[in-house]
Amino acid sequence: MFSKNRTSEFTENCSRQIELLKQALRTADAVLIGAGAGLSASAGLTYSGERFERYFSDFHQNYGITDMYSGGFYPYETLEEYWAWWSRHIFYNRYVDASVPVYQELLSLVKNKDYFVLTTNVDHQFQKAGFDKRRLFYTQGDYGLWQCAKPCHQKTYDNETSVRQMVHRQQDMKIPSDLIPRCPVCKAPMTMNLRCDDTFVQDEGWYAAAERYSDFVKQHRRGNVLYLELGVGNNTPVIIKYPFWQMTAQNPDAVYVCINQGQAICPQEIKKQSICINADIGDVLASLKCKV
Repeated sequence: MFSKNRTSEFTENCSRQIELLKQALRTADAVLIGAGAGLSASAGLTYSGERFERYFSDFHQNYGITDMYSGGFYPYETLEEYWAWWSRHIFYNRYVDASVPVYQELLSLVKNKDYFVLTTNVDHQFQKAGFDKRRLFYTQGDYGLWQCAKPCHQKTYDNETSVRQMVHRQQDMKIPSDLIPRCPVCKAPMTMNLRCDDTFVQDEGWYAAAERYSDFVKQHRRGNVLYLELGVGNNTPVIIKYPFWQMTAQNPDAVYVCINQGQAICPQEIKKQSICINADIGDVLASLKCKV
């Protein structure tokens, strides 16, 4: 549908673009937020560099792991090692607050609007910041949930208590064997509720959120709709980016916004309806908050 030629708006135009975004936000009847990893990175939840070394220097030295993302795919020899890694990963990215209040600033801008959030992030930061959980759809899972690895049934389980025990009791990059989580039904090992393959469990909560998202989209096919895309890369564009482009093209009153440092783009077909800001999301939201 869209041509391969895309347009970008660069940093020198940020002030003008932020002013346009302020106006679009003010006049919007509804705001659909699409959030990717760049939003959490702006909030301080980075997966490499100093933060990775602070929490995972032992895994780096012993396994050669260089960032949190790749560490999740490392072929650990034992479940004790596997869960030492994952419990620490979950703890610092799900149960420890982000260092920069980017999510809170976003909420302050949309809380009085009819909004909904579609996100591929799995760190639960929207809910932690105070977003209404009935207005959130975590499509790719949640670090705070486990599922059966097989899976033998379509149910997920809260992991906070177990994760905190694993982090507290692990030694030499291993957890005690008695803390290894097992499925309460078939006794197989548990695993993360993250969409990696066709074993991903979509439980009742997932389907309920998907239905609420679908209802929101149907309700706002027309009118002044703001499609606010934040930090969405090109790993899974079919979930947020492409649908946002398509919905904008189908509604002449809609505005598409892309805030993404280094990747703020839109198709030529919706250029006149688009605001692309190539800058840090947190900086833009903070500036916007001062202007609104």
